[in-house]
Amino acid sequence: MLNDLKKMVQRMLSFSAIRQTRRKSTQIFTTIFGSSYLLSVPYHWVAFVNFMREQRAVMAGKKGYYQNLEGADRSNTLLRRNTHRLEKGLLMQPRRDVFAENYIVETVKTYVQTQQRFNERPDSVDVDELTWAHNVLAQYFTVVKPTKTIQKASDIFAAATYVPQETDAVPYQRSEPVELPSYDELLALSKHRRSVRWFLDKPVERELIDKALVVARQAPSACNRLPYEFRIFDKPELVSQIANTPFGTTGYADNIPVIAVLVGKLDSYFSARDRHAIYVDTSLAAMSFAFALETLGLSSCMINWPDFEPLERKMAKQLNLSMSERPVMLMAIGYPDPYAMVANSKKKSLDTIRSYNKT
Repeated sequence: MLNDLKKMVQRMLSFSAIRQTRRKSTQIFTTIFGSSYLLSVPYHWVAFVNFMREQRAVMAGKKGYYQNLEGADRSNTLLRRNTHRLEKGLLMQPRRDVFAENYIVETVKTYVQTQQRFNERPDSVDVDELTWAHNVLAQYFTVVKPTKTIQKASDIFAAATYVPQETDAVPYQRSEPVELPSYDELLALSKHRRSVRWFLDKPVERELIDKALVVARQAPSACNRLPYEFRIFDKPELVSQIANTPFGTTGYADNIPVIAVLVGKLDSYFSARDRHAIYVDTSLAAMSFAFALETLGLSSCMINWPDFEPLERKMAKQLNLSMSERPVMLMAIGYPDPYAMVANSKKKSLDTIRSYNKT
């Protein structure tokens, strides 16, 4: 038995030595190749595998974007982007007499195609999106100077038959007083929200999750694309399967009543330059979602999702994700156990995270 113990200690020391050697060599290697742009190029030639999934996802997203233009999804990315661009032109100070001339025809044609799909199959189109596009276009044509191109677009729009029930989905003056929480109340909410890992064995009502998602979708999003989907799972067998996939849930995965996988959709973009927008927009929505859950008596825990190929393949298979769909993070959701502890998670000082006019 003593010999077995000695061998085990020797193996542990051996593993420790290997880890230390690997860490030291990695530090030296990255210090050398990270010292200049030219040296970083051959490094990425060797380490391209680490970025292969993102590269494939971006290309698949561009392919999906052009398929989306043909009406492959309920939401039309081009229509959303251009309608948002029109809104920005409408609210500009001072507003120009002529704007959007270079994309107004394609916008109206896309709108008409979407409206025709709605007439044929109402469930194949996001009605809120169609209504928003209609109302913004209608306002645009009432204020802009009718050049030849704009008049052509106006005639196409006038021939469309869609009549929305809602008419106020247009830019507006934000002057009406609204009762808002005070700064102290918002600060108290931000401090009360903690990453909760221990939940009561109690079902979570879908109505509450949906109410929180109504808040989440109000988060800012570049060109109002909302390039994400909240995949919610509340069936115990699916929750257990998915919650045990990431690294960070060890020890509490089987205590999670509901798990959400926040999936970014790269088919919302035609260019690789926007490949990081899915992470920005999804994270903004996630924070609003977390705050809203707290106001409804629920708590959550943000779960990191590393770009690690074996886990990427596993999650893609579990959720049947396309190549252009990328998990951004996971969120555990449930009624918090009032007797369980949470991490203090002391934040960095304001002086550490803030600077003014730093160059």
